[in-house]
Amino acid sequence: MPDDEVRGRVSPARPREVLRLPAFALFWSAATLRAFGGSIAGVAFQVLIVSVIDATPLQISVLSALGVVPYLFLGLIIGALMDRWRRQRALVLTSVGRAVVLAVVPVLLLTGTLGFWSLAAVVLTLGVLTLFADSAAQPLLPRIVPRDALVMANARLGQSETVAATAGPALGGTLLTLVGAPLLFAFDAVINAVAALLQWRIAVDEPRAAPRPPGRHVGHEIAEGMRYTYGHRTLRPLALSVHVWFLGNSIVTTVFAVFVLRELGFEPWAFGVTLAFGAAGGFLGALIAPVIGSRLGAGRAILVGRALVVVPWAVLALAPLSAGSGIGVVLAVVSGAQFLYGLAMGIEDANDIGYRQSVAPDGIQGRMNSTIRTVNRVVFFFGALLTGVLMTVVGFSATLGIGAVVFAVAAVVVLVSPLRTARHDDPPDVSD
Repeated sequence: MPDDEVRGRVSPARPREVLRLPAFALFWSAATLRAFGGSIAGVAFQVLIVSVIDATPLQISVLSALGVVPYLFLGLIIGALMDRWRRQRALVLTSVGRAVVLAVVPVLLLTGTLGFWSLAAVVLTLGVLTLFADSAAQPLLPRIVPRDALVMANARLGQSETVAATAGPALGGTLLTLVGAPLLFAFDAVINAVAALLQWRIAVDEPRAAPRPPGRHVGHEIAEGMRYTYGHRTLRPLALSVHVWFLGNSIVTTVFAVFVLRELGFEPWAFGVTLAFGAAGGFLGALIAPVIGSRLGAGRAILVGRALVVVPWAVLALAPLSAGSGIGVVLAVVSGAQFLYGLAMGIEDANDIGYRQSVAPDGIQGRMNSTIRTVNRVVFFFGALLTGVLMTVVGFSATLGIGAVVFAVAAVVVLVSPLRTARHDDPPDVSD
C-alpha cells in the first residue's frame, strides 16, 4: 500500500484539520508559545535598548543587524547540518538554549551589569538559536504531517504567528508596565522551557543520515543543496520568484512607516490601525490558503498571492494621497492596502512553504530550505539599503511604485514557468 494511503491520504478538495494529529498539535503549541514569547520580549528589548542602556543611533543599528547576521554567515552551514542531525533534538535544544539566555537578562538587570556589549551578546546568541530552530522546524514538519496536510499545517502556524504579532506587543507592553523587565524576561524564559517540553514529547521517526563518504565535507553538501534547489524544474522558479518578492518586500516595508508618518502625517494611533488591518488580512489569508491551494493547485495559489500583493502598493503609489486629504479617507485607503497586503501574504506563504516541503525529498529538505531562506535574507538586507537611496532620489511614492513593479516581476516568474501548473500532490522529484 502506498505510503500516503498508510498515512491517511484524503481528497485534495477537503484539506485535513491537522490539529487533530497529536504530533502536530504539540509542534503547533510550542511554535505558538514561542511566537507569543518572542513578540512579548520584543517590546522589552526595545525598551532596554532605548531607555536602559541609552543606545546611540549607531548602536541601535548594530543591534538590529545582529538579528540578521547569523543567517548571512551560518544559514547554509546550519541547513546542511539539519540534513544530518536529528531535527527534533535540535528544536528542543534551541528552546532550552533560548530559555537559558533569556533567564540571564533579569540577572544582568538586577545586578546593574547590562550594557551595550552584554545586550549585543544576548541578541546575537538568540539570533543564532533562532536560526537553528527555523532550520530544524521546516524540514521536520513533513516528518510529522502527511504531504496532503502540509498547506493546512503551515496555514495554522501562520495564523498563530499573525495573532502573536498583533496581540503580543500590546500584551508585552502591559506586562512590562505591571511587572517590570526582569519578571517579563523570566516569564519568556519559562515559555521557552515549556516549548522545549512540548517539542520533546513529539513522536516522530527520524532515520539516521547515511555515513558521510571520506573526503566529503559540509561545503560539498551545501553545494549539492544549491544545485538541487536551482536545478529543479519547479523549485528553481519558486526560489527565484520568492527572492524577487523579498526584494520588493524590503522596499515597501522600509518606506511604508516613513511614508505614512511623514508624508501623510499619521498619528501613531492611526499607524497602529493600519498595521492591525494588515494582521487581519494575514489571518484571513492563512485561513483560506488551504482551500485555494487544493482547488487551484500550488502554483496557481502562489501566483494569486504574488499578483494580489502588487495591488495595494500600486494604489498607494498612484493614489493622490496627502496629509490634507482628510484623515478618514486616507486612513481607509491605507488600511485597505495593508489588509490586501496581509491577505496576499497569508495565501502565498502557506502554499509556497507547503509545496517546498512536499516536493523535496527528506534528505535535502534542510539544505533546500536554508538555501532559499539565506538568499532571501541577503536580498532583504541589501534591498533595505537600496531603499534609503531610492527614497532620497525619487521620493516616497515613486519608491512604493518601484516596489509594486518588483512584486509584479515576482508574479511573472511564476506565470511563465512550470511552477504555474504545479500541485501539492505532485510526487517528490529526486532526479533534479
